[in-house]
Amino acid sequence: MALLKGLFSLMVLILIVLSVLFVDFVYKTFSLSQRDVHADAIVVLTGGRGRVEEGVKLYRAGQGKLLFLIGVDPLVKKHELYQGAGAENVYLEKTSRNTLENAIYARDMIMKHKVSSIKLITSRYHMKRSTILFRNAFPKDVAIYPHPVDSSNLKEEWWNHKGSFKLLFSEFYKYCILRVFFLFAPGELRPLPGTG
Repeated sequence: MALLKGLFSLMVLILIVLSVLFVDFVYKTFSLSQRDVHADAIVVLTGGRGRVEEGVKLYRAGQGKLLFLIGVDPLVKKHELYQGAGAENVYLEKTSRNTLENAIYARDMIMKHKVSSIKLITSRYHMKRSTILFRNAFPKDVAIYPHPVDSSNLKEEWWNHKGSFKLLFSEFYKYCILRVFFLFAPGELRPLPGTG
């Protein structure tokens, strides 16, 4: 009986800790704000609505000298996403299929172009996971400025909206797995010295 009570108490404690961590994750997700900062390059993870448009807008406004569109559908042509002045500094990456691959392929592109700072654009709910992957994949001396884009499938009243709750919890779960992974394998995704 004492063993069952102990296990129950442990489960309750774990649930409380997870709940606190989840609420903190949600608070930080909604607290992220767009910063008016210039960077060498704008990096857009293209999987969600409004991301490409935001990246193009910032690039046209001169907030980055290069525009990298990461995870573009292989059938899409550059002129379908960007036309006009500065097109020669717009690059499409069409190989990556998930956030981890986004970070690795984006890293290869920014190292090739000797970029020292990026503005990272993705959906608000996706930003914390993307940022931890990019920070662990990129060389330490590359500054990363998160630039979240709001999407219609994430409501501020997330506790009242089943889809928002599921989306946030899914991101929280994946983020926690990454935090644990990088706790035990820091720098695992960083490029080897001399490969830049």
